[in-house]
Amino acid sequence: MMRLLQDSHTITLEELPGLVAGHAEAAGMYDTAVFVVDIRETVLRRLTGRGLDAADGGQQFTVRGSLPGRAYQQVTLLAERETDGGSADRRRWWVAVTDGVERLGVLRADTETDDEPTRRALRDLASVVALLLLSKRSFSDSYARLVRTEPMNVAAEMQWNLTPPPAYAGQHATVGAVMEPAYQVGGDAFDYAVGGNVLHMGVFDAMGHDTTAGITANVAVAACRNARRQGASLVETSRHIEDVLVEQFGTSRYVTAVLAQLDMDTGRLTWINRGHHLPILIRGNRWTAQLTCPPAGPMGTRLGLPVTEATEQLEPGDRLLLYTDGITEARDSRGKEFGRDRFTDFVLRHHSGRHTLHETLRRLMAAVLDHHDGHLDDDATVLLAEWRGTRQTELTP
Repeated sequence: MMRLLQDSHTITLEELPGLVAGHAEAAGMYDTAVFVVDIRETVLRRLTGRGLDAADGGQQFTVRGSLPGRAYQQVTLLAERETDGGSADRRRWWVAVTDGVERLGVLRADTETDDEPTRRALRDLASVVALLLLSKRSFSDSYARLVRTEPMNVAAEMQWNLTPPPAYAGQHATVGAVMEPAYQVGGDAFDYAVGGNVLHMGVFDAMGHDTTAGITANVAVAACRNARRQGASLVETSRHIEDVLVEQFGTSRYVTAVLAQLDMDTGRLTWINRGHHLPILIRGNRWTAQLTCPPAGPMGTRLGLPVTEATEQLEPGDRLLLYTDGITEARDSRGKEFGRDRFTDFVLRHHSGRHTLHETLRRLMAAVLDHHDGHLDDDATVLLAEWRGTRQTELTP
């Protein structure tokens, strides 16, 4: 594993499959292949290193309805079948490739043994592959093409470069986030970051659904990070965002948002509402509540309304939902909205021990898209955070 890491420093993404396969074979893992998930988490595409998307000639599996897809969904190691390895039968394995709790794809490998050291070696290799993928994707156009299944507009190009990874776990908290329409998103954005023992979170919805909306959301998130990193409070941060937006656009463009801070040691949540949908609290898989806070105006409108900080003491296992209106207002062919009740009920049913937080969000967005015949008229974004209290070991991908 160490030699693999050392040899990877100066290679490109296209060279990665051959490097991994060579080192894996030396360790008794054969016919190794890396499959990367697309940004909608619907397909797993083999990284071959050939072609503009580094996937020419490679297999493709659906996340739903395939064994590799099941390994991805469950974040587990699965055996497929016996293969003819010549002198001895070989077993084929599929193992999820994750960085922390961010799911990147799956790894395939054949082995001649089936014992705990073999399984541990497969998981170790998948962990190293995750780090190698992360080290290459930030400067690789091939990776950007690999994880797309259709053309992307300019606004979406900006938004995906703006957002943090879609999953995080650590220091007693787990965060997951999704955005749709993935290739045509306009003014939605999410953000989160960790500073000391504080988890900062935000969901933004800029006016409009075009490239200018994307630019507005980008400016809002950048202004938010700029103020936050200088130690500003939530109220001060929102005022800084408003000042920057007015400086750039006058009052012709505005952004609604919920900005929140979670003390990950104590579970104390502090948040403000700038003209946005109220957060939803889920407790114990038994009940949900809409958190209340006096609303201030959207940032960029200069309405001059007071900005009030609200607080809530979370209990271990509590989940917080921040979202934009594209989730609840998605309509089917008869005009019926997906609705807040269906939204919260879906999260309750799918995250009650059956699925991980991030798998729940993947299934939620698939359900919203199905409800709207596969195409949304407005951006839809969800950020779901769970506070585990002191039960750090129970954090799962």
